[in-house]
Amino acid sequence: MWDTRMTNMETPAMEYFTLLLNIIQQHCNSCLFFVEFCTAIDTITFSQSINNSESITCNSGVFTLGFFNPVNSTNRYLGIWYSFSPSVVVWVANRDKPLRDSSGILKISEDGNLVVVSNSGNGEVLWSSNVSYPATNPTSETLAKSNAELLDSGNFVLKDYQGKTIWESFLHPTDTFLPTMKLIINSKEHSKVQLTSWKSISDPSIGSFSAGMEPRAIPEGFVMKRGHPIWRTGPWNGQFFLGTFDLNYGYHDATSVVDDKEGTVYVTFDYANNYSVSRFALNWEGILVQSYWDIANKKWVFPKTGISPLSKCETYGTCGAFGFCYILSEFPACRCLRGFEPKNVQEWNRGNWSSGCVRRTPVQCEKSNCQELCLNNCTCTAYAYDRGIGCMTWNGDLIDLIRLPTGAGSDLYVRLAYSDLPKRRQYLAKIITVAVIIGIIVIATSGYFLRRWIYKQRVTKRKSLERGIESLKLAGENMIPNNLNQVKLQNLQLFTFEKLASATNNFSPDNLLGKGGFGPVYRGKLENESEVAVKRLSRASGQGLVEFTNEVVVISELQHRNLVSLLGCCIDGEERMLIYEFMPNKSLDAFIFDPVEKVILDWRKRFGIIEGIGRGLLYLHRDSRLKIIHRDLKPSNILLDKELNPKISDFGMARIFGGNEDHANTKRVVGTYGYMSPEYAINGLFSEKSDVFSFGVLLLEIVSGRRNNNFHRDDEQLSLLELAWKLWNQENNIIGLIDRALICNEEAVEVEIKRCIQVGLLCVQESARDRPTMPTILSMLNSEIVNLATPKKPAFTDRHIGTDTNSSQLSQDKCSNNNISVTTIHGR
Repeated sequence: MWDTRMTNMETPAMEYFTLLLNIIQQHCNSCLFFVEFCTAIDTITFSQSINNSESITCNSGVFTLGFFNPVNSTNRYLGIWYSFSPSVVVWVANRDKPLRDSSGILKISEDGNLVVVSNSGNGEVLWSSNVSYPATNPTSETLAKSNAELLDSGNFVLKDYQGKTIWESFLHPTDTFLPTMKLIINSKEHSKVQLTSWKSISDPSIGSFSAGMEPRAIPEGFVMKRGHPIWRTGPWNGQFFLGTFDLNYGYHDATSVVDDKEGTVYVTFDYANNYSVSRFALNWEGILVQSYWDIANKKWVFPKTGISPLSKCETYGTCGAFGFCYILSEFPACRCLRGFEPKNVQEWNRGNWSSGCVRRTPVQCEKSNCQELCLNNCTCTAYAYDRGIGCMTWNGDLIDLIRLPTGAGSDLYVRLAYSDLPKRRQYLAKIITVAVIIGIIVIATSGYFLRRWIYKQRVTKRKSLERGIESLKLAGENMIPNNLNQVKLQNLQLFTFEKLASATNNFSPDNLLGKGGFGPVYRGKLENESEVAVKRLSRASGQGLVEFTNEVVVISELQHRNLVSLLGCCIDGEERMLIYEFMPNKSLDAFIFDPVEKVILDWRKRFGIIEGIGRGLLYLHRDSRLKIIHRDLKPSNILLDKELNPKISDFGMARIFGGNEDHANTKRVVGTYGYMSPEYAINGLFSEKSDVFSFGVLLLEIVSGRRNNNFHRDDEQLSLLELAWKLWNQENNIIGLIDRALICNEEAVEVEIKRCIQVGLLCVQESARDRPTMPTILSMLNSEIVNLATPKKPAFTDRHIGTDTNSSQLSQDKCSNNNISVTTIHGR
């Protein structure tokens, strides 16, 4: 039977199955089989039973069911374990009623249930499947056709005479969550399918911990200790649980959650392929542990020691009410939300944060809610609100009222009929009429002067912007050609400081998207409800009017789907701000370098991002009215819209080429180490090929999911370019560069990724003349050019360039008089 199966498998599957078969055959001596090829019995019937020394094995040979002893225990239990790893038990039947001797038997009883009984004494039933049959008991004829089968999934099922499953172990799990198993909660029927821990490593009886889904508006998984939560997964966002960022998705498909919106929710997971063995187990200490079987080395591998909970921040409710746990802080780990303070300062300072935080200033809406509650209830006679008590309402008669001096007691509000209210209606119409007339006069007058004031402000700010451009020309950079009338700055919208302060909630830290060399970037919402990103020049920034004005001039008239749109600017006193379209997915580095977020970017999305960046650069170099060199291309300067389309941003370092210029020299080297071409970093020479070099580094980072600077491989510190060259030229193993989050299950995809790596290596060659231009690069990426050139050695493979200012100064002293401006990488 196995020979037939193996001929239908592909070669990798055959190798895996053969290894697994060899391991299983080493552990099959105790099974109820001695037929040719060690064919296992996976089913018992009414006329068959399993005694203490016997077992059954599923058809694939992975799981075995029989009686076992836990470690350091003489008690016997019926359980299911891995055939190749007998010490790993995944299910236990009689966990609360162990056998004290070797007299245990598993059989199908007279009432049609699976039972474990003791063959000594009076034949006590230690465990039963407890299936409820119809009113009439099963007959001997129907019982003869019933059977119990151990499936390849590890699920032990009981079937009736029609072959219908009437009981299964997957709906009665112990401490192990296996692929295709479902942890279910039904809020209507108040039923759960959940994991329960062993009491100890030697005692499989029900312990203190449980794990499963809980009834919430958004599905979440919880680990409980005696019914109280100690850890939760975070809400399910449709792809993964927000709190389980460290799950290893390389060995099984992403977990899926199904919510029927009628009270039933379940979570399940499955193998990434048909030849993996993976599991989750809730151990007796309450930690949810993930592991998979390394068949080549014949051992269990644990991607991490556990999932829940591993730190104070992962323990449920550590910081109490209105407190939050800062996972990057060692002590104190807990902080209070803005506007709140510790409820018990002494306990808080000692590291006991369970009492949480309270408001510094009570909010007034509670009193308004109290009034609304009473007015909406006709039986409510009166209400009062006290800060210490909250809302108080009375129905029926009010008795024992006392009027106290001001400041004592609480104000009482009594419901009255409308006719008993003060008669002010006759005066109300006159007051409204006079107020309207005066209001019209005031508004008309104010409107006139306001328009004059706005006009003067626009003229003043326009002149300020023009003065800024003149100062840029005087800076000696020649960044802008003399024919500045090409750029229609009058079309750029000018924003007031007040308007942007209102849009960003007075530049609230809650709206902070990130920080760069220019300054902080805030999320804002304008009066027309459109969202924007506001980049505010920091007074401590090394950049200033030069970069600000340069960015305004460079991109105010550029229009391309792969360039971020500049909507306007603000010049108010010393304030300098740039306003862009808002990018909801922040920057590229927030995805490709994040172990969780990178999973979202499959190869199709990554290739689309690479193409989009290339098209944006082609527009800057060749297709726009002004030829522009970006000079600071890196992942944090690639923003992603809601469809994950890339948009190049941050043009503060860009240079405009006039006439027939194709290269230039500068004494002020700006940019980020790791992305600067060698001729630019060392000699200040830049051209289109400078951006091509940066694009090549960016392409290799997208494919590999690694930063160019400072990562380790086999205890050796290498740059990404060095690693890529080593794998390409010396080890002939370029596949080793591909991000493990990418599943290359198609040969065409693998070929496309290899082509991209080769294009990336062509872009980062040491000599600028060897690098291709952007039109050629796009043709190579799209296979319009079939035969690619062989890359030469990349830049910086013989020398390391650091990322700190000391390294930049060293380079300056040895090689040139250039000033280095280093930009810090931040998401936005």
